[in-house]
Amino acid sequence: MIHVSPSVFQPEYDRKAELTAFDDTKTGVKGLVDAGITEVPRIFIQPSPEYLNSHQPSPSKLILPTIGLEGINEDPIRRKEVIEKVKDASESWGFFQLVNHGIPISVLKEMMKGVMRFHEQDSEVKKQWYTRDFSENSRVIYNSNFDLYAAPVTNWRDSFYCHMAPDPPQPHELPPPCSDILLEYSSQIMKLGGCVLELMSEALGLDSNHLSDMGCAEGLGVLGHYYPSCPQPELTIGTPNHSDNDFITILLQDQIGGLQVFYQNQWTDVPPIPGALVVNIGDLLQMITNDRFVSSQHKVLANKVGPRVSVASFFSTGSINTSKVFEPIKELLSEDNPAKYRGTTVKAYADYYREKGLDGTSALSHLQI
Repeated sequence: MIHVSPSVFQPEYDRKAELTAFDDTKTGVKGLVDAGITEVPRIFIQPSPEYLNSHQPSPSKLILPTIGLEGINEDPIRRKEVIEKVKDASESWGFFQLVNHGIPISVLKEMMKGVMRFHEQDSEVKKQWYTRDFSENSRVIYNSNFDLYAAPVTNWRDSFYCHMAPDPPQPHELPPPCSDILLEYSSQIMKLGGCVLELMSEALGLDSNHLSDMGCAEGLGVLGHYYPSCPQPELTIGTPNHSDNDFITILLQDQIGGLQVFYQNQWTDVPPIPGALVVNIGDLLQMITNDRFVSSQHKVLANKVGPRVSVASFFSTGSINTSKVFEPIKELLSEDNPAKYRGTTVKAYADYYREKGLDGTSALSHLQI
């Protein structure tokens, strides 16, 4: 929980005006770094002093589970072992790393390069994609901080977001520096996500197609994050603590590190493993499993080393307006375990989450009965 108090470092200032001035440049955090700044601007400084020490790598000795998918379709005993590991990780950490997942290393590397190419192209070219229109009509959204005007602190991060499913874009609708690889990567991630949701369905004691049949694998949004090197990483944050507003997220991260998950009352590093993908449970999956699976808080530290690049694939229909209501799965409920959440459409939840911004509180409490 972030307690927003006036920072000891800052006199009163017109934050809204400075946010607007930053937004109007349409060049993001990278634009500031390119301009040669040596100090973090006020809008990025964390609002309460106790958070200024949170940039340190975690001392935790806890190790995030790593799960290999080899043999799960050929060997029933192996599949059972993997389902057990997925169940344990989803119920406790809400996070795990996947290896031997079947997506070629060459595709992972090219996707990272595509994100780098997008963010490092000429600013004037890149600006054409800059928008804060989150309606379903926006195929590509590039900006710095989706919640710039709502959140208590501005993050040291630029991002682009592409709607990739259920209605896949044509190549010409995507930014040229990454259009081909986005289509290839998304197609492979959709397959992998379907496989992960099968394992999760079985881990819940349900039919393997249960979560997919509900529509959990219907939508995909791909986010390309770019965290420039920061002159004063101890004063700011790459992404503050939050949980994701989807069913599951599959994350590709580079070797710089900085991602941490909150587990057993402490922040624990999610160490980069070459070729691995990080999977985490989103709020909507915690809600439909009635808290069986947990959508854990996580954050990304700012870093002097950079740029750090990551690609987050969100399984969610996001801003697409459908009437489908998701609520706790009836097969998981009983007299002793009644529904803890009211139902919602994905769009209603995504809209609430975006308007609230990453303020350190859970958006899921909004749905609690």
